[in-house]
Amino acid sequence: MSLLTLQHQVRRLSRLGFALLLPCVTILSALPARAWSALSAWGISRDGVLELRTPPATRLQAFFEEGNGPVGPRIWVDLPGAPQRSRTLVGNGAIREVRIGRPTDNATRLVIEFQPGTRLDPRQIKLVGTDVDRWSMDFGPSVRGLRAIGEGSLERPQGPSWRALPPPSLQLPPGPIPKLGDLPSVPQGRYTVVLDPGHGGPDPGAIGINNLRETDVVLDVSLQVAQILQAKGVRVLLTRSSEVDVDLPPRVALANNNRADVFVSIHANALRMDRPDVNGVETFYFQGGRSLSLAQSLQNQMLAASPGTPDRGARSGRFFVIRRTVMPAALVEMGFVTGQLDAPRLADPSFRRRLAVAIAMGILNYLVAYP
Repeated sequence: MSLLTLQHQVRRLSRLGFALLLPCVTILSALPARAWSALSAWGISRDGVLELRTPPATRLQAFFEEGNGPVGPRIWVDLPGAPQRSRTLVGNGAIREVRIGRPTDNATRLVIEFQPGTRLDPRQIKLVGTDVDRWSMDFGPSVRGLRAIGEGSLERPQGPSWRALPPPSLQLPPGPIPKLGDLPSVPQGRYTVVLDPGHGGPDPGAIGINNLRETDVVLDVSLQVAQILQAKGVRVLLTRSSEVDVDLPPRVALANNNRADVFVSIHANALRMDRPDVNGVETFYFQGGRSLSLAQSLQNQMLAASPGTPDRGARSGRFFVIRRTVMPAALVEMGFVTGQLDAPRLADPSFRRRLAVAIAMGILNYLVAYP
C-alpha cells in the first residue's frame, strides 16, 4: 500500500486565448512503472471517492487545477497507454462531467470537471495506492451525495469468466446458425479486409457481468470472422490475432498501407454495473457514403443474429481507427457486457459464432453491393 504525497507546482495554462497563471498539484505514484498499462476500470461513489483499477504496478500522474469564475476546478489523472476511444460522461451533483481522452499518442487522461464554485482543498486530496492494481482519491466533503458513475468492474478479474453458463432465462432462443453456403462469395483475392479486434493484452477493455471481458469476446469473434471471409475468397488481415497490446496508429497503418477495401473494428459495449437494463447493438462510421452503407449492412446482420436486443442504430462517431483510415470503415459494438440480456449471450460460444457469421455476412453483402 502506498500513500502518495502532493507536490505544488505552478503551470502556465491558456484558456480561450488568455494566458492564466494557475496553481497545479502533481500527485506521483510511488509504485514502479511498467512499459504498458491502461485504465481498466474507474468509478466515483456516492461519497465522492474516485477508484481506479489498472494493470499491476502502473505509474500514475494526477493534477489539480483551480476554478476560475464560470469554470469549475478539475482533477485529471494520466496513465500510460492510449484508450481505444475518447468519450464524455455527464456528471451529477458537484461533478459537471467526466472525460476520457488521449492527450498524446501513448497516454490516457481521465478528467473530472467540477461545477463552478465547488470547493476542493488540494492539500487534503491524496491519491492512495490501495493494492498493486487499485487506487483511491477522496475529493472531500464538498463532493458528497452523488449518483455513482463509472465504467467497468473494479473487481480484479479471476480468469476467463465467459466459461460460466448464462442464466437459463436469458439464453438465446434456439435457432439454426446460418450455413456458410448461404453467404455470398467474392472473386478470390480481389478484396482485402482488415479486422481490428479491440483492446488486447494488458488492456482487457470493458469488464462486465461475471467478469466477462471484452477482449475475450472480440478476439474470439474476430478470428471466426476472418476464417469465414477467407473461405469466401477475401484476403483478411488482423490487427492482432492473440492477447497482445497494439496501439491505435499501427492498427490504422496496417489498413492504409495495405490499401484495404474495408476496415471493421470489433468491440463490445459497457455501462455502469448498476445499469444491466441497458442493452443493444450499434455500429459507428465517421462519414457518410460508403462507410455509412457498410455500417448499415453490419448493423442489420447483427440485429438479425440477436433477436430482441435493442437497435441502437448505425450512427456517426469520431473514433480514431475509423477517423484515420482512408477506406470505408466501421466500428461495431456487439452488445453490452454489462447488460442483463446481452452479457449472457456474449458469454455463449454458440452466440459468438452467430455474431461472427452475421458480421461476415454484413461485410460480404457490402462488397457485393459495391464491387
